[in-house]
Parts: sequence; C-alpha cells; structure tokens
Amino acid sequence: MNQPEIDKAHADIGLVCALPMEIQPFLDRCEHVKKYTGGSYVFRGGFLDRIKVAVVQTGVGFARARAATQALVDAHSPPWVLSVGFSGALQTGMKVGDIVVATSVADLHGQELKNDVHFPEDPEQGLYVGRIINTDQIVRTVEEKLQLAEKYDALAVDLESLAVAQVCAAEKKGFMAIRVISDDCSADLPPEVMSILGETGAVRAGAALGAVFKRPESIKEMWKMRGDASRAATRLAGFLDGVVVQLYEARH
Repeated sequence: MNQPEIDKAHADIGLVCALPMEIQPFLDRCEHVKKYTGGSYVFRGGFLDRIKVAVVQTGVGFARARAATQALVDAHSPPWVLSVGFSGALQTGMKVGDIVVATSVADLHGQELKNDVHFPEDPEQGLYVGRIINTDQIVRTVEEKLQLAEKYDALAVDLESLAVAQVCAAEKKGFMAIRVISDDCSADLPPEVMSILGETGAVRAGAALGAVFKRPESIKEMWKMRGDASRAATRLAGFLDGVVVQLYEARH
C-alpha cells in the first residue's frame, strides 16, 4: 500500500490563521499531520483525504500575517490560500458560529482588495457573503462594531485577512477569506482580552491570572468567550472541509 508523500513540499491548499484554536478542529479532520517551525511561525501539514494542506499559524496582527503568508507561499507554493479564523460580527442579526465569505477585504486606511467569489448567501443557515473590514486591534465593544458596520458597509471584522490577500495578489495565488463569528453584537468583549492574548496568539497566563484578581467576574466572561470560540472553530472546520474539496476538485 502506497503511503502519501508526507515530506512533499508542494501543497494543494494553504491556510493562514492567527491562533491554533481557530484551525485545530479542521486539522483533527486531516491525516498524517506534521508540525514544524519555520522562522517565528508554526506550520502544520497534512492530508484531507488526498488533498495536501499546509497551515501557517501567524500570531495576531497585520505584519505577522503578511510575513507568515509569504513564508507559506515560498515554502509550499499552494495555488489557493485561505485566510481563516475568528471574526467579530458587525451586524446585529449575526450569531456565534455564522460563516462569512469575503467578496472584498478592506482596512480603515482606504485599502481594499475585491474578491470574485460566487457563494450563495443564506443568512437563515448562518452563511453571509460580503465585505470584511480589517482593523489594527481587536474591536471589543458593540458600539465600535456598529459604527464600523455603518461607515464601511461591512459584515465582520478581523485583523489579518487583508495582509493575506495582498500577498496572494502579488504572488498571483487564488485567495479567499473565510471567517467564523466568534463574538456577536450582543455584548462587549471583556477588556482583559487585549492583555491576555500575546502577539503570537499564546494566552499569557500571568495576564489572565492578574485579570481575575483585579476583576473576579471576568473569569465568567472569559469562560463564555472560550466556549463561543470553541463552537465557532468547530463550525468553521465543517465549512472549510467542503470548500477545500471544492477548490481541489475544480482545479483537477
């Protein structure tokens, strides 16, 4: 029986995420998953059925996402690169676990890259198609989210998708941004979220402990946030499974 060529560098699909928990449920669906470190980034590669996928975990923010995407393209030359992970809802009707597929990715400084995707929008089933806006830091309050929605006519907000899109445009790679709502417009995120997440996406235990001492009720809020994120990542994994297969089959 022939084993897959695990060390083969080329990947069919590349995925870029900021945090390990965003992609872990998808990787759990893959076989022969290998992990290695390249520079300051963590890479994982594996097979979804016969489809070779390569994942880079960038850490939080635009600059890290851009450099890590370039490293992914250089190392694995995937024809398609997907920016995947959590996002904040900007519309009041959206729920945790809803999927957003970007038709364009913009930032607050006037940059925008349009993406010609043809996904049928189905809000009743939690699938939205439209603009994603990128900000320089996590948008924590409902008020800020609704202001962004009104000003930029956007569905969701994240920190990394435009960086990934820019590298793909320069390298002539197919690009999609597929994000899952991990926080909706029903409540503000706890203020501690800013200090707890380090640049690399690792939870800073000292900051988390300090937050609990300063504001004991934050522990309940953070547990809810973690539960929402876990549910969102599971929903994203199921959706990505279908998208990866479709992109691979369309190419072959």
